[in-house]
Amino acid sequence: MIKLTNLDVKKMTIGQMARMNHISEQTLRLYDREGLLSPLGRDEKNGYRYYDIRQSAQLDMIQYMKALGMPLKEIRVHMKKWDTGRLKQLLVENRDAIDRRIEELNLQKRAIERTLDSYERYEAAPPDCSIVLEYIPKRQMYVKNTNVNFYDYEIDEYERILRDLKEDMAAPAISPFFFANAGTILRRENFMKRRLYSAEVFVFVDREYVDEELITVIPPSPYLCIYCDRFEKEKEYIDRLLAEIEEKHYTVTGDYICEVIVEMPLDYTERGMFLRLRSVWGKTAESAHESGISARSDLVILLN
Repeated sequence: MIKLTNLDVKKMTIGQMARMNHISEQTLRLYDREGLLSPLGRDEKNGYRYYDIRQSAQLDMIQYMKALGMPLKEIRVHMKKWDTGRLKQLLVENRDAIDRRIEELNLQKRAIERTLDSYERYEAAPPDCSIVLEYIPKRQMYVKNTNVNFYDYEIDEYERILRDLKEDMAAPAISPFFFANAGTILRRENFMKRRLYSAEVFVFVDREYVDEELITVIPPSPYLCIYCDRFEKEKEYIDRLLAEIEEKHYTVTGDYICEVIVEMPLDYTERGMFLRLRSVWGKTAESAHESGISARSDLVILLN
């Protein structure tokens, strides 16, 4: 901290002015070049330019407006002609920009949390082809009907469908942070008849960031899940799931859903996925009593 004792506060060097105000000499030179704050006087003998301590008030205002997010060119205008109306407008614009940034950061934080949750589920998943009962809480998703049965095509068509979904999400301004771990829906009547027709794709979303009319809710429930480690195995695992349902005399009451738990791109030509497939179901009264599960629950198949 600079001592004022024996200091000529009417004739301070740039270094003294900088240290007194806790800024750099480079900053003072920048303010001089930008026409914001220039040395008040010049020594006639050596030609050095000097600051006056009274200029600290002007410097404080410059620093304060800069801290409020105002660009130097706007600060220069206001230092020359104070306009309260214009200043308020700029501050409102800065405040609104901060609000948008906060929302974006909250979305990014939520996306990180969802991704961490996905990796934790992946790490805790049972071996390939395991069929297990799991409780899954209520979630929300955004669904698009593509009118294309992706079961009739290879992975290339699935990628094209995802491009359509991504474009579709942009129209209602759904954040790209939600474009992850996309899944597909096979309606109950098709699932039970082993008719592989699915044209609906979805992504999970958060209610607070998406309009209510765009949201489809998946209720909380126990689910029957099967895990699989290859995208190409899904059709085979649907048969295994249905066999389990028939053997245990389950009554399917909802749709089959293929959910991506985590994506693991192994190269630049193919999307590596760990999937979860599910469908709402109800147990017969006898089997429900035996397992201790209520007669109305849900079925999930997990594809890996």
